[in-house]
Amino acid sequence: MSNDAYSLAAEAATALRGRTGVDSFDVALVMGSGWVPAADAIGETLAEVPVTELPGFLAPAVAGHAGKIRAVRTESGLHALIFLGRTHLYEGRGVEPVVHNIRTAAATGVRTVVLTNAAGGLRPETQRVGEPVLISDHINMTGANPLTGSTFLDLTDVYSPRLRVLAREADPSLAEGVYVAFRGPTYETPAEIRMLRVLGGDMIGMSTVLEAIAAREAGAEVLGISLVTNPGAGLVGEPLNHEEVLAVGKATAKRMGVLLSEVVNKL
Repeated sequence: MSNDAYSLAAEAATALRGRTGVDSFDVALVMGSGWVPAADAIGETLAEVPVTELPGFLAPAVAGHAGKIRAVRTESGLHALIFLGRTHLYEGRGVEPVVHNIRTAAATGVRTVVLTNAAGGLRPETQRVGEPVLISDHINMTGANPLTGSTFLDLTDVYSPRLRVLAREADPSLAEGVYVAFRGPTYETPAEIRMLRVLGGDMIGMSTVLEAIAAREAGAEVLGISLVTNPGAGLVGEPLNHEEVLAVGKATAKRMGVLLSEVVNKL
C-alpha cells in the first residue's frame, strides 16, 4: 500500500487509543451484515467511537452496519476492537477504505483478526440457513487487491488452521468451506452460482477477502466465519434481498455471540 495509507492508519490508531484509553489491542473483530447484535456477548464495553470521528474512516452506506468501533475487555482479559460494520468495495470508494479498518487495528497492536460476514450458501443440499461456517480458503473474484507493486504475499494459510481448531473446540458442529467474493452490489446470477459450485466455492459474498489479505500483510492471524443467510441464486427458486440477510442475523445473534465469545477467550 502507499505510504499515505500507512500514515493514515497510524493516525487513526493514535486517535483510537486516545478515545478509548487503551494503549494496545490484542484482537479485532469485524462484524458483517446481521452480526452486529452478536457483539454484545464478547465482553465488557470500555468505549464506543463513531468511525467518522477517526482519520480515514467513512460513514456506513449499508443497512445493518452501525459505523462504530467498540473497545472491549474480554472475560480472559484481552483488549478487543469490534468494528460494527465495514466499508464494501461496491460502494465505489476504492480499495484502501475497505481495508483501512484492518490496517488501523494492526497499528494498535492487533495480531489476531476475526472476520465475519453474511453469505449465500452454494451447497443447500448440506448447508442450512442460519448456520455458521468456518472459512477454510477463498476465491477472490472482486478484481481487486489491497497490495500493489512487487509486494508478494503467500496466502497458503490465509485463514489460520490454528484458529480454526480453536473455533471447532468451541463449537464441534462447525463446518468449513471456501468463500467466494464478488464485487457486488448485484447478487449473482444462477449461471454464476453454477460456475462457482464447479470451481469449488461453498459460500458467496461481497466482503472479507480484501480484509484478510491486508491482515496477512500486517502479520496477523485470520479467522473467517460466514453466516449462511440464504441459498445462492437459482438454487431454490426464491428471490434474494438484503432484508432476509438481516433477519437471519437477528434470529441467530445469540448463538453467534456465544461462538465469538468462546473463540476469543481461547486466544
